[in-house]
Amino acid sequence: MIRLFSLVATAITITLASATTSPAADDEQAKALVGSWLVAPENGAKGCRLSLEMAETIGGRVIAGAQACAAALPVLAGATAWKLGSDDTLRIIDVNRKELLRFGQEEGSPWETEEGDPMWLLPALGDLDHVPSVESLVGTWQLKSQSGEALCQIDLTADKDEDGTTKMSPKTACPASISDMKLSLWATEGFGLVLMGSEGSALAFDMNASGNFEKSADESGPPMLLVRQ
Repeated sequence: MIRLFSLVATAITITLASATTSPAADDEQAKALVGSWLVAPENGAKGCRLSLEMAETIGGRVIAGAQACAAALPVLAGATAWKLGSDDTLRIIDVNRKELLRFGQEEGSPWETEEGDPMWLLPALGDLDHVPSVESLVGTWQLKSQSGEALCQIDLTADKDEDGTTKMSPKTACPASISDMKLSLWATEGFGLVLMGSEGSALAFDMNASGNFEKSADESGPPMLLVRQ
């Protein structure tokens, strides 16, 4: 899996509790997850929002807003609680302690279901109710400096190489700092997008609330925008 960084998720990367973790440490880990989250199918279909809270309830900590999931994700309509497992998972359960969904997380990547239909658990971003799919991002995009200066245009395509990774190509000449990377492939993970070169170079972006992308904070060099044309 290509390693991408969600705009908010990188700020709350968590080392999950082991079976011997103290209650105080459990509370600190839970506090880092409190807030509004989007549960969304990886295929780009509509998801729904849940609020993870600190208050305790039957089987774990309180989840709010699950009733609104009935149409988009019926499996979550009865969710009442969430908890962190000793097996490095985040579990969503109902009032009868039945597990509805279980999410795992690799370091630097979003929470992802471990079985069943693939879904992401991502910090909510603006009013977005779904994650970008390859099909939704195909087209021409403008690379810009933080000040808005146009750098060059690129085409994201749905064509794939022999390994199944989608292809991209420059549409106009890019500055040397970009063209030297020989970018030719692209991929998404959650709200993240990465442009990849044939010699191991990569340029990672995070989606913003407008549906465009900003260069990931973990990337070196000046800020950059990726804006749909």
